[in-house]
Amino acid sequence: MQRQGLGGSAVIRFRATGVLLLVAHLAFVGWLTLRPLDVPWVTAANLQPFAGIKADLALGPAQAARRIGEALLLLAPLGVLLPMAGGRLQASSLGSFLRTVAAGAMLSLGIELLQTAVPGQVVDIDSLLLNTVGVAVAHLALVPAARARIRRRQGLPGRLTLPRDEASQGPTPTIPRVGIAP
Repeated sequence: MQRQGLGGSAVIRFRATGVLLLVAHLAFVGWLTLRPLDVPWVTAANLQPFAGIKADLALGPAQAARRIGEALLLLAPLGVLLPMAGGRLQASSLGSFLRTVAAGAMLSLGIELLQTAVPGQVVDIDSLLLNTVGVAVAHLALVPAARARIRRRQGLPGRLTLPRDEASQGPTPTIPRVGIAP
């Protein structure tokens, strides 16, 4: 386990809290999106990007803000909970962002695919797009600042650096090949 300056028990508590909150949020999202609905009729699946967003905007600004906001906020906590469950303070900002957004997109895609088997639920490509944007915005808004604050509080360097003795160990030794025994 990589401690990176925090005490061992602090890292375990931080990751455990992240995992617990992540599981709770995913359970809530699963319950919300994968439960059967009793509806008299179901609309066709929306597989054309931005068609649902355009339809929402046609309903008026209040209704559009509510529907688009719900889709943005549904998986947005994953933008913070996934890096928290990882517990890495000295992670590359771009790498962390890409991993988190890719995981959010895959979870959203999984939900949309599972909805094909649930009565009353409809697949919507715009939900996938908005869920992924919500994860990205939440990550960009909170994670870099939170990591910097924790690193400052723990007295860690602001950037990922190698100690001098690890950086200059010299070339890797080579081992001569040994022939096959008779």
